[in-house]
Amino acid sequence: MKIDDFDIAILNLVQDNAQLKSESIAESIGLSPTACQRRLRRLREDGAIASEIAVIDPSIVGGRVTMIVQVVLERGGSHTVDAFKRKMREAPEVQQCYYVTGEYDFILLVTARDIADYEQLTRRIFFENSQIQKFHTIVTMENVKVGLGIPL
Repeated sequence: MKIDDFDIAILNLVQDNAQLKSESIAESIGLSPTACQRRLRRLREDGAIASEIAVIDPSIVGGRVTMIVQVVLERGGSHTVDAFKRKMREAPEVQQCYYVTGEYDFILLVTARDIADYEQLTRRIFFENSQIQKFHTIVTMENVKVGLGIPL
């Protein structure tokens, strides 16, 4: 997929507001609304725009606690890693999951209603999984910056 300067301009705009109409995008970047619609459709179909979501403010919906969890798996080969990846994709509390190098195998960003809710999650996801050697939790005190935008 070839990405040109107009595509980058469109991607920069929709990263900040996925609800922008083609007319607004067109006015900002100097293309026609129809051209912007075609480009947006192509960017979605080709996977450059992987998802368009609503970001919920936790304070409005009763608050949430965010944890950073470092996980070490037992050495069981690629099937162990793949099984863990599948389990993380299925867990709605796991907001982000990274397979990493270094001391840990995975870094997770997890959300829970409170510490008691997180404790239940640890039982379900970590303690009941014999492939997990250890995990370490860091409880965040404040979400200073949260985002998935990619500087283009």
